[in-house]
Amino acid sequence: MDSRKALDVTAVSLMLLLCVTWSMQQIALKATEPDFSPVLQIALRSGIGALLVALLMLWRRERLTVSDGIWIPGCLAGALFALEFLLVGEAVQHTSAGHVVVFVYTAPVFAALGLHWKLPNERLAPLQWLGIGLAFAGIAVAFLRGARTDTALAGMLWGDFLALLAGAAWGATTVLVRTTALSSLPATQTLLYQLLTGFVLLLPVALLAGYTRFNPTPLVWLSLGFQSIVVCFASFLIWFALLRRYLASRLGVLSFLTPLFAVALGVWLLSEPIEPGFIAGALLALGGIVLVSGHGWIAALLKR
Repeated sequence: MDSRKALDVTAVSLMLLLCVTWSMQQIALKATEPDFSPVLQIALRSGIGALLVALLMLWRRERLTVSDGIWIPGCLAGALFALEFLLVGEAVQHTSAGHVVVFVYTAPVFAALGLHWKLPNERLAPLQWLGIGLAFAGIAVAFLRGARTDTALAGMLWGDFLALLAGAAWGATTVLVRTTALSSLPATQTLLYQLLTGFVLLLPVALLAGYTRFNPTPLVWLSLGFQSIVVCFASFLIWFALLRRYLASRLGVLSFLTPLFAVALGVWLLSEPIEPGFIAGALLALGGIVLVSGHGWIAALLKR
C-alpha cells in the first residue's frame, strides 16, 4: 500500500516556492545573457551543484554506486542532461524565457510515450491519449501563431524549436531513469551523475564553441549563485523529499504552474511580449500535459 499522503498546506507552500524557483532559471539566463554566455553559466552551475551534492553525500557517508555497470546509465543520464541544457542555453539566445519554459515542460508527454513503449505497466489510458493530443495541438498552435517570415520571428521560432527538443531530452532522461538500475539509486546519486557528467561535457563545449563571454557584474554573480545553490542543489533535494512523502501525481500537477509563473515573470521582469496565439497554444499544451501526468488523480475525482 502506498504510504504517501495527500497534499497539505506545507506541501502546497513548498511546491509554489519550487515552481517560482524553477521558473526563474530561464529568466536568470536571459537577463544575464549579454554578460554571461548561457551555456557557460549552465556548465559552471552544474559543476558547483555537483560539488555541493558530493559534499552532502560525504557528510552522510554515502558512496556513489558504480558497481554492476550502473555507471553506464548514470553517464547516459548525464549526457541527456547536458544535451537538454545545451539546447536550453541556445534557446534563450533566440526566444523569450517564457517560451523556453513552456516548451521544456512538454517533457512529460515525451516521457509518457517512451514509458508506454518500454514498460507494460505504464500503458497510456484513454484520458492520457486525449492529453497527448491536446498537448501536440497546443504546440502546433503555439508555432503557427507566427506564419510571418520576418527574420526576428524566424529566430524566435528556432529558439522555440530548440526548447521543444530540450523537453524531449528531459523526457528521454525520465524514461532512462525509470527503465534502468538508476531507479533504485538514492536521489542524490542520480542527481550527482547528471550534474557531474553535465559539467564534464558542457564546459568543453562552451570553450570550444566560443561561449566564453563573462563580465562579472553583481547580477551575473547573483545569477550563478542562485542557479548553483538554490536551483541545482536545494530545490532538487526539496523536490525529492516531497516525492518521498506525498503523492507524486498531485505534486506533478502542481509543478505545471512553473510555465505560468515563467510567462508572468518574463513579462514583469524582462518586458517580454505576450502573444495571444502563443498563450492559447500554451494553455492547450499545459492542459494536455496535466491530463497525461495527473490522470490517476483526475480519474479518481471523476469516479467520485
